[in-house]
Amino acid sequence: MAIYADDALLAEETIDHSVDELAKFSGIIPQKEFRKKAIESFILTSGYHGKFDAIVGRGGLLKPIPGGTFEVDEAMLRDLTEERYNTHASNLGAILANEFAEDYQVQAYIVDPVVVDELQPVARISGLKGIERRSVGHVLNQKATARFVLNQNQKDYQNSNVIVAHLGGGISIGAHRQGKIIDMVNGLDGEGPYTPERTGGLPLVDFAEKIVTEQLTMPQIKKILAGQGGLNSYLHEIDLRKIETEMLSGDQEAAYYWEGMCYQIQKAIGEMAAVLEGRIDFIILTGGMAHSERLTKRIASHVSWIAPVEIVPGAMEMQALFEGVKRVLTGEEAAQRYETEEVSKVW
Repeated sequence: MAIYADDALLAEETIDHSVDELAKFSGIIPQKEFRKKAIESFILTSGYHGKFDAIVGRGGLLKPIPGGTFEVDEAMLRDLTEERYNTHASNLGAILANEFAEDYQVQAYIVDPVVVDELQPVARISGLKGIERRSVGHVLNQKATARFVLNQNQKDYQNSNVIVAHLGGGISIGAHRQGKIIDMVNGLDGEGPYTPERTGGLPLVDFAEKIVTEQLTMPQIKKILAGQGGLNSYLHEIDLRKIETEMLSGDQEAAYYWEGMCYQIQKAIGEMAAVLEGRIDFIILTGGMAHSERLTKRIASHVSWIAPVEIVPGAMEMQALFEGVKRVLTGEEAAQRYETEEVSKVW
């Protein structure tokens, strides 16, 4: 959470919620009031007492849309609340932004949500007619960190090729070619490496047998794929810091599954290198897990032969959200509408 005035960051705070805290909720949407209270507390203790011109939330799982800044509207809120395009904590971003926007009588926005779709046509092919791959990932932070690293190296995002691996509770790995993410490892739908709480790609026949044998419902399946999988499944823990502490204490099981996650991340980066035909300016490791020097060193040591590796720990999402809304408020860019027929037709 962050408060900006003009170009200055006035206040910022990150709150991590434990598995036990969230276990009492039946899903993501029921967490709204719990999370809203945390934001209200942040505002009260921030020291800021002025008015707000806009509220912006992280975009959630919506229909595929172009990049840019979108007004939060009823169609968007309906799709997020009904979890029409899957469930994820970011679905609450626009919902919470709208609640605060109503309180302050201003407009709510989202910027570059996770469903921004720039895939090249061949990347959509799944292998089974009737099912297409889709682009879901940490688009906001991927694009922000790519621009940041390239600017630091006197390069332009629109004329460069980079691989960005966002490493957090969810992992997404994008192949960025000249300003577009032409392929994306979509961990939410069960692709790529396992994460602290997601399964990543699974042996399909074995998982299908589990679904049939246990008569799993779609909500149960989604919860396994994104919530109960990965390190949480093996170690009953999603906090990488705690897992690495156990490793240092000699826990071989923790080390084994930590190593497995690194191994799968490296494989996925290699796939994106093939997508970009080996012409890559940088590989960027970002997200919460990039704070772990042990993890980033391990991954970098196995992929640095492809391209130079840059580490941008955490996320630049607060700054990127602010800048997206600022472009609208200053008239540099027009806000888009989610419910418009034009968006539906094009995307």
